[in-house]
Amino acid sequence: MFLMDDTIQDASALIIDSNANSRSLMSAQLRDLGVGTVRQTPRVKDARVMLEHQTFDIVLCDYHFDMSDTSGQDLLDELRREGLLPYSTVFVMVTSEATYAKVAEAAEAALDAYLIKPYTSANLAERLASARLRKRILKDIFEAIENQDFETAANLCMARFEAKGKYWLYAARIGAELLLRLKRFDDAKKLYEAIIAAKTVPWARLGVARTEVASGNLQAARRTLENLIGELPDYADSHDLMGHVQMEQGDLLEALKTYQTAATLTPGCLLRLQRCGALGFYAGERAEALRMLERAMSQGLRSKLFDMLSLVLIGLMRFDNKDYKGFKYAHDALAAALERAPGSIRLQRFDLVFRGLGYLLERRVGQAMVVAREFTGHADAGNFDLEAASLLTALWIRLSSQEVELEEMMPILQGLGMRHCTTKASTEILVSMTETHQGAAEQFRECHQQVFQVAETAMRHSMRGSAQIAVELLIQQGERSRNAKLIDMAGAVLKRHAEKIDNAGQLAEQIEALNGRYVRPMAANQAQKAHSPGGVVLRTSPTAPVPA
Repeated sequence: MFLMDDTIQDASALIIDSNANSRSLMSAQLRDLGVGTVRQTPRVKDARVMLEHQTFDIVLCDYHFDMSDTSGQDLLDELRREGLLPYSTVFVMVTSEATYAKVAEAAEAALDAYLIKPYTSANLAERLASARLRKRILKDIFEAIENQDFETAANLCMARFEAKGKYWLYAARIGAELLLRLKRFDDAKKLYEAIIAAKTVPWARLGVARTEVASGNLQAARRTLENLIGELPDYADSHDLMGHVQMEQGDLLEALKTYQTAATLTPGCLLRLQRCGALGFYAGERAEALRMLERAMSQGLRSKLFDMLSLVLIGLMRFDNKDYKGFKYAHDALAAALERAPGSIRLQRFDLVFRGLGYLLERRVGQAMVVAREFTGHADAGNFDLEAASLLTALWIRLSSQEVELEEMMPILQGLGMRHCTTKASTEILVSMTETHQGAAEQFRECHQQVFQVAETAMRHSMRGSAQIAVELLIQQGERSRNAKLIDMAGAVLKRHAEKIDNAGQLAEQIEALNGRYVRPMAANQAQKAHSPGGVVLRTSPTAPVPA
């Protein structure tokens, strides 16, 4: 037995390959190299779950899988994107000559190594040794990340890039990602641009677009992405980001087309399936939405990458189709998830939607009303976000179609609109949940206009030298509506003009209280979802233009 290094006997490996002979050969090769523990699986679906629940030092993954739309690259992309694969894990893609070009391009971005079939044990040993050496050399960076000391990790990456030290390009990519996480957008953009100048790579150009999106410059991001997509139409990540930009600009149908392109390029990607399905639901393409979301459910219900919001959207569509059996299947899957995480407020709210719809299917309208009112009681909570507001809207709209008078519905929806209709995108999401109820749709659009008018009025006061009036107006309206955008804007105006405002300290305390009640719980709610989004992330962005 040839030992690659002193720690190889303590290492664990996972082999993912649909061919039993290939798995057997790779297992023997790894054991000959001294790897202590070797596990194997023939299916990507099972591998995804194993990797989500256990850390492996080495992963050998075939690129192509028989009888599956999911490739090894799809699996790697999803795990990396959701932070479910530690940097310390060596991921090796095994490929045929036919897919070499795709894998070689990916290797520059996220892979640790790749092997072209047929290969020898010596080839495998060489690739693993090189990858494990890189992990050891960059150990200080990985340890800082594991300790969540992202500032230190980013600085170490930048220092290695500037010195053009060993593995500088790999470190630069990690560093740029960390700078985005730290909201150091200008530094991240500079690093991406420096990488492009040193060595043109697609992911660096995509990184520039990501910094532009994070900074709120959607038009610049769109131009960057249009150029990138024009040159590299098969680069799925650029379509993902373009879809996000179109979504933020409120163009749901264009965003859906773009997301569908990304999903077509990677048909086995669980995240993209759910994203397309969710956006298809909001855009009114219900048949296609149901097809994609149920396909995602069949492929990855046990995966951490499966978002339980997909079950609720399936439940709504099965309810509308009067498909009791399909509705019950989705509800049972949600109930099982709630049993595993009984303390999850998000899942409890999802269950309320299912319970209310279930009563309506049984024609127990009175019981459905009780559930809808219970769900409405959650709306005052600080973490009641756009996702929850959209589902509460969906439940009340379906109640209103039961030929009963619902005088309470419109005031409830108005409250939701004043809090969440802050951008064109969020408004269009809520409008999409009103189905054919014209009055509710018009009311949401009026709420959006009212929020915009408050922000515009405050901006005019500030530009005319009346910053105190602007802040007081934003605080008053922010408290009344619980609108995160107006509260955040009040803080931004006060910060810029504090020296000109006599009672700045008192106003700051009021804003801080509102932040603690409504803005921070919302942000924490979204952070909790950051590693579970399968569909379109629904959030109310507090970002607002800051008056001069």
